[in-house]
Amino acid sequence: MPNLLHHPTFSESGHLNAVIEIAAGTNRKFEIDKESGHIRPDLRDGKPRMIDFLSYPVNYGFIPSTKMDQIRGGDGDPLDVLVLAESKPAGTVLEVIPIGLLMLEDGGEADNKVLAIPTDPALRIIRADNWHDFQQQYSTIRHILELYFMYYDGLGVMKVMGWADERAAIEEIKKWQLTD
Repeated sequence: MPNLLHHPTFSESGHLNAVIEIAAGTNRKFEIDKESGHIRPDLRDGKPRMIDFLSYPVNYGFIPSTKMDQIRGGDGDPLDVLVLAESKPAGTVLEVIPIGLLMLEDGGEADNKVLAIPTDPALRIIRADNWHDFQQQYSTIRHILELYFMYYDGLGVMKVMGWADERAAIEEIKKWQLTD
């Protein structure tokens, strides 16, 4: 199995790649192993982690070949991505279009998340393909995501700092993209 951390940030056709770690609709938390590059269960106190009550509302993953450097205020992990698509299994690599940026703070560190849709219209669960249309047609999704991240790991752990458009999302990707 290839190391998904080192998958290209952008596909040969120039689209952003997203690696799914956690399928929409599950309560089990998975993450990329930084040494092997394989997806494995996230452990807390030696046990596989399960999110209480609410399942993940979207496919959750990361942008390959990125790292939110702690020296620059990041959390030390690859840049997260939230993909608005039907549930996709862990390890799926999708070409996506960034349409927004959810800015979060986790314990004083930036933990921003790119909001994206698949490039393939058949895989999309919304009809918006940019920030303006998303805000106009699906503002409820923003509120659901804010509430989810504010409470999924316990009250007061995550802080919502705001939202930004697709241009800010692209700048965020470039900021954390690794170079050879």
